[in-house]
Amino acid sequence: NEKEIQKEHEEISQDIVRFEEQMTVLKKNYDNIISDLWDEYELTKSDAQALDINIEDITTAKRQLAEIKLKIKNLGHINLASIDEYKDVNKRYLFMKTQIEDINRSKKELLTQINKLTSDMQNRFKEKFYEINENFKNIFCELFSGGKASLILTDEDDILNSGIDIKVKPPGKVVSHLELLSGGEKAMVSIVLYFAIMKVNPPPFCVLDEIEAALDDLNIERYITYLKRINSSTQFIAITHRRGTMEEADVLYGVTMQEKGISSLLQLNTSEISTKLNLN
Repeated sequence: NEKEIQKEHEEISQDIVRFEEQMTVLKKNYDNIISDLWDEYELTKSDAQALDINIEDITTAKRQLAEIKLKIKNLGHINLASIDEYKDVNKRYLFMKTQIEDINRSKKELLTQINKLTSDMQNRFKEKFYEINENFKNIFCELFSGGKASLILTDEDDILNSGIDIKVKPPGKVVSHLELLSGGEKAMVSIVLYFAIMKVNPPPFCVLDEIEAALDDLNIERYITYLKRINSSTQFIAITHRRGTMEEADVLYGVTMQEKGISSLLQLNTSEISTKLNLN
């Protein structure tokens, strides 16, 4: 009848209102969940569905979530500028890394060059040393009229840092050390060594400053004889007070002071000595 229908209609209307209110609440909760999902985890609904996570125990899941949040909190404040700082630091790191690689490559090349130069220096030094040693032996025998002499490396395994010993034995003498030689003999050994070195690569010009001052007349004669034999490739200027040396010179130069405070230079060709002295 009509009253029952009216009553049923009112009940249905009340149910509809109630369901609409519940629907509004559920929609609000749904929107809050979607908002929290993004705010908390930066996930959209589709992202969350794609993860397909099945939570069996909501209580345990909440506890684990709380622990994770606590750990994140303990990490401290997030520096939002760290990304840009990282880019700057990484850019500088890559630049420095490239520079270090270039330096290491250059270092390797330099070490290779140094090793090559060191090897070349060792070979060249050894070659010239043995050549000088042979010259030293031969010239010593010539200027001393016999005897023995040699140059000895103190460390043949490290030639470039090795010392050099001079061993000499003038004819008729037993010498264990250079200090046992007389002053004239020491001077002659020095002259022999100088000539031995010069013979390897003869210079076009050479100045000798009284190197024969300590020699006796016999050794002066030997010294001059050798000097005249090698003057075809080298021009010698000898500063000397020894008569024997002056007698064998091609040209003599002297400095005199005929007037006080005024020096004069004298020149005399040895070929003109007889004429100058009226010996003819």
